[in-house]
Amino acid sequence: MRQPADRGLESGFAVERLDSVVADVVRETGASAALLFLLQPGEQVLRLTLLSGVSRQIAAPWARIPVDAPIPVLDAMRQRRLVWLGGQEELARRYPRLGIVLPYDFMLAAAPLTSGDAVWGGIVLLWPIWHPPQLSEHERQAVTTCCRRAADLFEQAVQHGRPLRFPEEPRVLAPQLAEADPAEARAALFFTERLPVGCCALDLEGRLTFINAAAANLMEAGAARLVGKRPWEVLLWLHHPLFEEGYRAALISRQPMSFTAVRPPDTPLLFQLYPDGSGISIFITPAAQSATTGPGQQLRSPDEPVSATALYLLTHLAAAVTQAAGVRDVAERVADQIVPAFGPQRLILMTQEEGRLHIVGHRGYSTDFVRRFDGTSLTSATAVAHVLTTGDAAFFPTFADFQRAYPEGPRYEKTNAWAFLPLTVSGRPIGSLVLSYDQPRPFPPAERAILTSLAGLIAQALDRARLYDTKHTLAHTLQTGLLPHTLPRLRGLDVTARYLPAGRGMDIGGDFYDLIRCDATTATAAIGDVQGHDPTAAALMGQVRTAVHAHATGGISPGDVLARTNRLLTDLDPGLFTSCLITHLDASRHRARLANAGHPPPLLAHPDGHAEVLRLPPGLLLGIDPDAGYTTTEIPLPPGTVLALYTDGLVETPGIDIDDTTHDLAQHLAQARAQDLDHLADTLIHHATRGAPRHDDIALLLIRPKPNGG
Repeated sequence: MRQPADRGLESGFAVERLDSVVADVVRETGASAALLFLLQPGEQVLRLTLLSGVSRQIAAPWARIPVDAPIPVLDAMRQRRLVWLGGQEELARRYPRLGIVLPYDFMLAAAPLTSGDAVWGGIVLLWPIWHPPQLSEHERQAVTTCCRRAADLFEQAVQHGRPLRFPEEPRVLAPQLAEADPAEARAALFFTERLPVGCCALDLEGRLTFINAAAANLMEAGAARLVGKRPWEVLLWLHHPLFEEGYRAALISRQPMSFTAVRPPDTPLLFQLYPDGSGISIFITPAAQSATTGPGQQLRSPDEPVSATALYLLTHLAAAVTQAAGVRDVAERVADQIVPAFGPQRLILMTQEEGRLHIVGHRGYSTDFVRRFDGTSLTSATAVAHVLTTGDAAFFPTFADFQRAYPEGPRYEKTNAWAFLPLTVSGRPIGSLVLSYDQPRPFPPAERAILTSLAGLIAQALDRARLYDTKHTLAHTLQTGLLPHTLPRLRGLDVTARYLPAGRGMDIGGDFYDLIRCDATTATAAIGDVQGHDPTAAALMGQVRTAVHAHATGGISPGDVLARTNRLLTDLDPGLFTSCLITHLDASRHRARLANAGHPPPLLAHPDGHAEVLRLPPGLLLGIDPDAGYTTTEIPLPPGTVLALYTDGLVETPGIDIDDTTHDLAQHLAQARAQDLDHLADTLIHHATRGAPRHDDIALLLIRPKPNGG
């Protein structure tokens, strides 16, 4: 009898239900921060969904992470195990890109959220460096319990037909603070007002929530001007990377920080920062003129300094786009990083081809709106065309500024500020970047410098990506042109095939399959995988398939087909090796003969319901030894049997033994063998790809004899 659905699920699954799960693991482990990431089925991006102990601004570079990024939480998901980093040195060694953006001392654990074969996401927990060098058994158990509880929520949601819903931006858990007694709160306020030292408090986002009279006097600013603002964004003499860097370092490392800042004209003030999970308390005292805390940490604000956060975000973006492959991949990574991290609400990325600008990515705009501007001519009187033809960026702090320059220019909703940036490489224009903001924005020189650097990074990435796309298109044309467009119809056999390209950022590979009709009741099936993922592999795949096709129609055994194809490849000496499995099918006798050259073993689902992995005599990969021999094995193939031939992309999962995944696939084949063959192929592909993201092509060929010759 079906159990009644959970009430929360009846009203739709909500991400907010994870609050208590994350709050519990933070409390049980004493973690200083937690970040929960979720993977939407079918997406190639990991989304940051829930935060505790850190701000959205600090976490912005990881709001959306490509699934192939080198980062602890994705390694935990791929390997289905906890990843532990015991400090800054280990973090920098194993994850150098992360170490550049977070150059602070802390400990980190990343764990996957899994149930069965499904991988739903992962959680990252941080601890101060004074935590013991390893997690305790209690802490590990708390992390395991958290992951199981979260995965159960997702599993229940799917079972009850409630798809996962993601918020537009990560939710931040409010710190769990004790209720203040009004009398005690008033006494504490009087206490701070009587102190001769300045006291103030920042929340997790760096905004000032309290300041006493002494602090206001020392900073020569009234409380009304500062409360609710980030101090370094209000007071020009604090607009220096060191102040913001101190806030970031204290919040992430949970260690006290201090520095000396000079209030104009020449009054040094010592700032001492004391962090916890709710924010930062700051003591401010006069300092001697020569006082510094740490090497070079007495600061005087330059005219327009670049913020520490902006520099870190720029570094993070540079690392992210260098790992992007094609133009579309660059566009997605740029949008994923810039919109949450650099402040704009919307973005359009355009490339120039044959005198026109074409939109390759956008974020925050409706598709209908941006479609109107796809194909804009470089001779048009538009800002995007002007900046590209002149090479000069254009900044419009207000709508009035934009309207004066371009009276007919389009305005999306209530946009009030724009940055139009040319994308050039070695003086050659390749595109434009448009950033827009809801609020007026002054664009001071420091911000303009950062955005100009941003455009330079994106231009270089796009230039590389266009070369990649050209190469990728060539390989794709080779492979798709050489794979069979249809399979021949054979009396007595049902046959279906599937080919699934690798995930985003991967080249076309050398996977291939074929079904070759020999006569009315016999055929030869072939499946293989050429080493490599480039045009050379795709071209060699075509040669292997042609050779197999030629030999298979000559009436020789599968072992001889492999031997002759092997001699051809060694003569060609392409420098690449190929796995291949040949199966000769005889529908009238209900028999099959097979030979294997280093290929994954076929699966056989029997009519009685059990399935097995066919362990054929091993043979060398093709192209290694010209004298290699290949054994032919004959098996019965009665009606109702399903023979599955596949490439390793179907069974390879990082961190899991391939024998285990192959056995699991065989069991799934046994359970689903009675389905229509096309439906069965889709079922097997879905089963193999529903867990951790895969990074190799998949080819699948299913064969089922019909009763009485069909």
